[in-house]
Amino acid sequence: MVVKKKSISSASPWTEKGKYSKTNEIHYSFLKPQLRHALLLCFLLSVWFVILRCFLLSSSTSENNIEKLNVDEKAPMTTSKSSAISKCEGGMSVYLYDMPAEFNKGLLKDCSHLNAYTNMCPHVANRGLGQPLSYMVGSAVATTWFATHQFIAEMIFHARMENHPCRVLDPINAKLFYVPFYGGLDASSKFHDANLTARDELAVRLADYLRSKPWWERHHGKDHFLVLGRTAWDFLRRNNNFGNSLLNLPDVQNMSVLTVERNPWDPVHNQHGIPYPSYFHPYTSHEMMTWQNKMRQSSRPHLFSFIGGPRRGVEKAAVRDELIRQCSESGRCKLLKCGKGPSKCHNPIEVLKVMSQSRFCLQAPGDSFTRRSTFDSVLAGCIPVFFSPHTVYTQYEWFFPAGDAREYSVYVDENALKTGNGSKRVVSIEEELFKIEREKVERMRSTVINLMPRLTYAHPNATDLGFQDAVDVALEALWAKRLKLNV
Repeated sequence: MVVKKKSISSASPWTEKGKYSKTNEIHYSFLKPQLRHALLLCFLLSVWFVILRCFLLSSSTSENNIEKLNVDEKAPMTTSKSSAISKCEGGMSVYLYDMPAEFNKGLLKDCSHLNAYTNMCPHVANRGLGQPLSYMVGSAVATTWFATHQFIAEMIFHARMENHPCRVLDPINAKLFYVPFYGGLDASSKFHDANLTARDELAVRLADYLRSKPWWERHHGKDHFLVLGRTAWDFLRRNNNFGNSLLNLPDVQNMSVLTVERNPWDPVHNQHGIPYPSYFHPYTSHEMMTWQNKMRQSSRPHLFSFIGGPRRGVEKAAVRDELIRQCSESGRCKLLKCGKGPSKCHNPIEVLKVMSQSRFCLQAPGDSFTRRSTFDSVLAGCIPVFFSPHTVYTQYEWFFPAGDAREYSVYVDENALKTGNGSKRVVSIEEELFKIEREKVERMRSTVINLMPRLTYAHPNATDLGFQDAVDVALEALWAKRLKLNV
């Protein structure tokens, strides 16, 4: 470069012109050696300043190009664009009810009995995030990774709203009203209670409490919403069977209800699907972008994988058993089989390891249509393969791209996996996935990775995300719904 002696002499105006100008030869010959050295030093410093400036501009351009990896791809939301909802533009404001503790945090005092099958004490810690995964990606960013329970979204949403920029403290200034009721934890604590009145007791008191508030009377709850961390089926008791009757209450039917699984045939049209929480809860867009880029570069030796176990019931068992059979017999599939007792499929590290090494992740319905595993696969940059339209397509319209679902997923009708369905043979999942062109797989994976921000619940202490997380997306959709209702 210019620091070489030869390059300096060839570029110096006095030496070049000196070949042709006697005047210049005479003029510079009178310069003292010290002055010549000073001039040469100034010239070199000027050249170095120009080089440094160009380098900094180049670095800035490179950073912008990295951001474009998240911006220019087809995706409904990116990590580099500052979130409009975080600034609460358009007049959107949310009042968070300061409710009696019995409806939310008071339930946590008896955390060991909040679920008939699991001790929830470790899971309700850290405001619902659960126990830190300090060994996930190193201690430097350990606070962004947690062993988050799949049915805890109601707590995380509440924690995010307590610190959300769109929150207002005076209800007179609010356009939306959030009711922080831990209905999922209440329901799961009474699944085995034979007394149906006891199962519904807290839900009934909730309705009574809301009706007593002047802000409820203004629009009879049309501008109110609550969040449930369990599926809608747990709150739609029929024929005195499972769950409670929260969603059957007329007052609750006036509200918008956000739940991890909605009833696709909801006659009231007040249920809206929200993502199951996964394990990643970033503070900043930088943390999100770092993880996205890591998943872009992840080596994926497995064509597909399945994480799950068999299920009871003729329909569920048929699909699950066939997926397990096909995966175990394929040299291109990684199977992580779940069962009773300790299992790797309940270890977040093992789950993400398998998914991040797979190009496609099979998402068969479990006890209900939806699966937390769907959101784990997105977090791992693994293209989901669905076998029921109700696993995602009819559930999460606010969060997944509208239009062609083949841009981010593969659909195989579950009937094609059952024997006696009229076809000559059961569809081979390996053959179906293997014939998808490599370029298309790359495009699909890029779309999936770009979906990460809007399907992730940011850390409750995050203040300047720089992207829309699941809570922001839900609030934006609720605000649009309220404007449409004109209430």
